[in-house]
Amino acid sequence: MKIRIGNEVLTEHIRARIRLDFRGEGKGGRFIFGGRSNEEAAEQAREQEVALLRNVPLQGLFLEDIDVSLDVYSVNESDGRRKREVAYAPIILTLRLENLDDLLPFIVKPEFRKIEFLSPENLQIHRLDVERLFFRVSQHIQEEIKKAELRFQ
Repeated sequence: MKIRIGNEVLTEHIRARIRLDFRGEGKGGRFIFGGRSNEEAAEQAREQEVALLRNVPLQGLFLEDIDVSLDVYSVNESDGRRKREVAYAPIILTLRLENLDDLLPFIVKPEFRKIEFLSPENLQIHRLDVERLFFRVSQHIQEEIKKAELRFQ
């Protein structure tokens, strides 16, 4: 990303902090054994995602930090027919990236909750970068729609 400061043009990476909350619904076991709580399910989902993030390289991204220190929390959700308690295990990722469109794999996830840009303070985006960003957004949305259609068939 090129950043203009006065008459100077610098090349600087974008730094962002993203929060993802992983959902966990426990499954009751038969009799006494085999069940797991909502919190355990959420923590397991978080651990699996953290292991993937640490071991699978992401093109255009450098993972600076993974913060798993936030506590698991529970909320009551209703689907219209019944209420149930669901647990969420949050993680906060600090990323360094070259282009804004490198963030899309995180933004389109259902676990995405919040994004905060750490640097630079101001961005000047070229017209072609905006076009590429919207094209990639469209691609990701179409992929998610196809996945959803396959699940409901």
